Amino acid sequence: MVDLSKKEKLLVALAWPEPKDIVERIRNNYPNIRPALTTSPGIFDNVTILFTFNFYPPSPEAAPKLELVHVASAGADHVVKSPIFYPTDITFTTSSGIHGPQIGEWVILTLLVQNHHYNLLYEQQKTHTWTKYHEVKDVKDYVGQRLGVLGYGSIGRQAARIAKALGMVVIAYTATPKDTPEKRRDNGFIVPGTGDVDGSIPSQWYSGTDKASIHEFLKQDIDVLLVSVPLTKDTRHLLSTAEFDILSKKKALISNIARGAIIDQPALIAALEAGKLRGAALDVTDPEPLPSNDPLWKAPNVTITPHISGNAVDYIERLFAVLEVNLARRAKGEPLINVIDRKKGY
Repeated sequence: MVDLSKKEKLLVALAWPEPKDIVERIRNNYPNIRPALTTSPGIFDNVTILFTFNFYPPSPEAAPKLELVHVASAGADHVVKSPIFYPTDITFTTSSGIHGPQIGEWVILTLLVQNHHYNLLYEQQKTHTWTKYHEVKDVKDYVGQRLGVLGYGSIGRQAARIAKALGMVVIAYTATPKDTPEKRRDNGFIVPGTGDVDGSIPSQWYSGTDKASIHEFLKQDIDVLLVSVPLTKDTRHLLSTAEFDILSKKKALISNIARGAIIDQPALIAALEAGKLRGAALDVTDPEPLPSNDPLWKAPNVTITPHISGNAVDYIERLFAVLEVNLARRAKGEPLINVIDRKKGY
């Protein structure tokens, strides 16, 4: 439990205008915490809590009183590179859970765009062309199709929720076994009315970190593979030629909202060009920004967006909501949510 009589300093370093009402709420709810806002952090004297997005935390020497770092992203791959992550026991937490609604919608949006030939229809609308029936008659709805969620976190759970409403069958893959109801629960931050809190949506669960386990999952007649695992040294190029060959059985569609480097991009292009996959929807690429002459732009049946699937009007409010949950838990001496596991790297 944190001593509430101890004066603490919360440094908010975000590249957005000050959310005055939220900051005032924190001041009122936690009188011992003095918020300070800056977009150019350089002085960390007396800072005990850091809320940051677009820069790496300071060195241990520069912030000797730092106890908690909350990052405004779901991924932790940039955090583990910071000079203060592994050498200290400072607690790091992420904003995982706030992206489920909007990214879940992006996943379904891009699936429907491809399935219903929307790009063709849009281009013909601009030229005032009445599309002929035979040009769009091969639409196959998603009822009964199988969605494989590679990484069943908050985003995967919300995408699964919507996919099930479309009539899809959902199967899930996680690094560790989810063989009990308790293990299948989502204990992180959840936007009310979203996700799969008790893990009841998947009809089947698979797990493991070795290639054989992943291949067994990919062999389950997957029609759409949603990539939503964190980027670590073990997941870099997790999906390459061998994996695309397995998915070619159903000519699966790949949807990646995680990190571009999880996919071996040249191998993906080759699989698309060879007709092994029916398409790809990518909000992330490797590298980013994607160079204008990169062959991925011209790969068949690819939808590319510039890492914006997480954008939402409620983004700032939800970012602070996660922080406030942890401030309350910290004050009561309860375990924090969304803590980065130093051994796993996420």
